[in-house]
Amino acid sequence: SSSLPKTTTISAQWNAIDGLNSEDKKIVSFDKSAYQAMMRDQSRTPLFEQAIVNRLKAAEPDSQIVLDLGTGPFALFAVIAAKNGAKHVYAVEASKEAAATARETIEKLGYGDKITILEGFSTDITLPEKADFAVAEIVGSVASEEGAYATIYDAHKRLLKSPNEARSWIPSRIQTYAAPASYTLQNLFLPPAFDWTKLQGEPVRFNCRDEGLQLVSNPVLIEDISFADIITKGGSQQKQVTFTVDGERVEKNKAAFLEEFKRGNPREAEGLSVTTANSISGIALWPRLLLDDNVEVNSRHFPDGGHQKSHWQTVLPIMSEIPVPVKGGDEVSVTFDFTVPTEVTTPSSYKISGSVVRS
Repeated sequence: SSSLPKTTTISAQWNAIDGLNSEDKKIVSFDKSAYQAMMRDQSRTPLFEQAIVNRLKAAEPDSQIVLDLGTGPFALFAVIAAKNGAKHVYAVEASKEAAATARETIEKLGYGDKITILEGFSTDITLPEKADFAVAEIVGSVASEEGAYATIYDAHKRLLKSPNEARSWIPSRIQTYAAPASYTLQNLFLPPAFDWTKLQGEPVRFNCRDEGLQLVSNPVLIEDISFADIITKGGSQQKQVTFTVDGERVEKNKAAFLEEFKRGNPREAEGLSVTTANSISGIALWPRLLLDDNVEVNSRHFPDGGHQKSHWQTVLPIMSEIPVPVKGGDEVSVTFDFTVPTEVTTPSSYKISGSVVRS
């Protein structure tokens, strides 16, 4: 409507979860069931397995020293490497509890001589020999939020034989995609019912199949960290992006939101679905991993950002105290200001700011 201002300012900033100096708290909160869910994640585990096997097959049998960063209580990828002909695997785990369970796991499976579990941060550990390649599933829902950059930066300098080669790393690069998004609950619970500023920029985290979040534009690549080039490229960055609201997406989203709202608010569902589809609450972010030249892991469908099953989440910082009205053709123009340190104990910080400009 003509009463809407031509531009509306939006912004959010937050730090990566508690920073990595509290990794212990965070890893312990990955209880056994969460690790089991990761193991069973069909969009992830078999693809990592495929990339590890491909890499081992490309070398002489029993010749490869493998480094597994963040091995977890089941030493999952370390065991896959040992099973498939690695000469030796050094498996690093920061959580005391997870490391203890990992030791039991490998003894039980009979790989005690092939796999060495090293407890602590990889940045504090020295290997008896350099590795031919590293497996590092330390990727957050914003790719850099679990400290992958600082961990790989250090490993690149000290722990690998040929760190400048993409084949020394699985994944070889990690990415974060972004798009403006509409969100059911911010439209349902407007102030004073709920004060969204209380979140203080801390993003809402969604299952990647949650239809309560819908994208209104085509996704754009925001973070792109190539492990082989990590020393020269740097992890921090500023990127200015203008998204155009896609009228066809808005129409499709109305139907999806109608189904969502019907469950809880049948009477108001129609009106709510229209308002929600014609609004944005913030910029959604999610990861994509390129394991090698042929294998990739997508948390949302690529390239359109559609919903699919994943153990990663979609992250949505709420960028305005009430949803900002939009329609097809409007522009969402923002600067992504990501500060990603080389120090494992310093958390990454994220800022997105800009405006919605009505066409």
